[in-house]
Amino acid sequence: MLSILPCLLSSPAPSPHRATGTPSERPWGLCHNTLRGCFFMVLPTWLSSAKVSPLIERVSDHKDLKKLLRTRNNVLVLYSKSEAAAENHLRLLSTVAQAVKGQGTICWVDCGDTESRKLCKKMKVDLSLKDKKVELFHYQDGAFHTEYNRAVTFKSMVAFLKDPKGPPLWEEDPGAKDVVHIDSEKDFRRLLKKEEKPLLMMFYAPWCSMCKRIMPHFQKAATELRGHSVLAGMNVYPSEFEDIKEEYNIRGYPTICYFEKGKFLFQYDNYGSTAEDIVEWLKNPQPPQPQVPETPWSDEGGSVYHLTDEDFDQFVKEHSSVLVMFHAPWCGHCKKMKPEFENAAEVLHGEADSSGVLAAVDATVNKALAERFHISEFPTLKYFKNGEKFAVPVLRTKKNFIEWMRNPEAPPPPEPTWEEQQTNVLHLVGDNFRETLKKKKHTLVMFYAPWCPHCKKVIPHFTATAHVFKEDRKITCAAVDCVKDKNQDLCQQEAIKAYPTFHYYHYGKFVEKNWDLPILFEPSERETMRSWRKRRKSCNFCLRESFSITL
Repeated sequence: MLSILPCLLSSPAPSPHRATGTPSERPWGLCHNTLRGCFFMVLPTWLSSAKVSPLIERVSDHKDLKKLLRTRNNVLVLYSKSEAAAENHLRLLSTVAQAVKGQGTICWVDCGDTESRKLCKKMKVDLSLKDKKVELFHYQDGAFHTEYNRAVTFKSMVAFLKDPKGPPLWEEDPGAKDVVHIDSEKDFRRLLKKEEKPLLMMFYAPWCSMCKRIMPHFQKAATELRGHSVLAGMNVYPSEFEDIKEEYNIRGYPTICYFEKGKFLFQYDNYGSTAEDIVEWLKNPQPPQPQVPETPWSDEGGSVYHLTDEDFDQFVKEHSSVLVMFHAPWCGHCKKMKPEFENAAEVLHGEADSSGVLAAVDATVNKALAERFHISEFPTLKYFKNGEKFAVPVLRTKKNFIEWMRNPEAPPPPEPTWEEQQTNVLHLVGDNFRETLKKKKHTLVMFYAPWCPHCKKVIPHFTATAHVFKEDRKITCAAVDCVKDKNQDLCQQEAIKAYPTFHYYHYGKFVEKNWDLPILFEPSERETMRSWRKRRKSCNFCLRESFSITL
């Protein structure tokens, strides 16, 4: 009532054309003909009192925001041009915050507020464009991760905050508008009960690469068959759908099931995966075709020798020059290389003065050999000279194989590992990690994997940083190779889930994780190369600034 009092008090005196009488006789008398003005007076008060969930943290100070980003590892920040501009988003985010409670944090910064304006400038938020009223930025592990550019809906935002690096929901794809998207078992049962048309249901997992490949074809078929059949999709990867997976024998993704009048008939299996294949099949649905077993490569004959765990060592001892291809039957790249490898083996086999032999190992069967030679991808080539293993360049064609076997290049000496190089980085292992850190006042530890491309980019900068501090006894830069067996327990204890990860320790006590270090070594998505280079030059200053919390 107080919010409309100024309007009532400012009403002009009654005129002959206005209603007269006592207030009880004319309850609307004071606002007669001025009611529209009263509503204009009420509106700003109503906006300012819009309900915002207490789970949404309003921040106006830069230090407060930086502290929050350091202490929370999954933060979505709404920056708005004004309080009014944020109203619709705040209403939606209030419900989202409740759904992701304990898993993510939502903050709001009103850039129109005098105090918050400096914060927005420091966070590089520009809302000066006429049509730009809000920005949604996501921060992970203390650093900017990405601008939120997915659908501004409850479902999409909840899915994003539960898995910020996961793919968008299938239904966000405009081309999937004719696919029925099912979210719960209740919705699934309801669809089976009410749908009269033939139903083809795709059970999938959002991370599944095969699912991603078939989705465009599935949704195209859904559009072509609209009105004739229903094509639906359901993410059944979460554990809450174990009953459905058991009921329909879902052992892999995608699993596509066919229903008529709510009754499951059979799976769509061993048929084509294009839109045309699906449309054609639905014209006359049939049970799965019997799968023809694939003949093992070793049973096909030819000039390639097929080795096993039992005979491998003896074979490479008896043959002075052997090129071995480790493969898997399901590997597409292996199948593509196989005829080239076979043809090269045929040529080498027919030479009077043979340059060597080609052999193959099925790594899915001969697991001891695969583990012994650290086979993690297919195809992998290994060359053996008089029983000794040497490095092999990239070879993929018949010509490559023949030329290389006729004149095997002397393998270059392996590059020294980071640990073997003479640097100022202290390399630690699980046995000495705790005791060493207890003696160091400030230690920045980089947990890494030698194969990690991001780590390879960071290593030169981290090494240079260690060199900057080589005379400072208070500060140490250390590294831990998480791939080494003796370090795996340590990396698990330190909750290392990605590479590289930076931890700061004070006399052996863990203090902080990552700060802004990941974006120190690579430009962020919202940063110009020029500003990044300038910031990188001040690497030692950044580290001192980070260490200053306990200096």
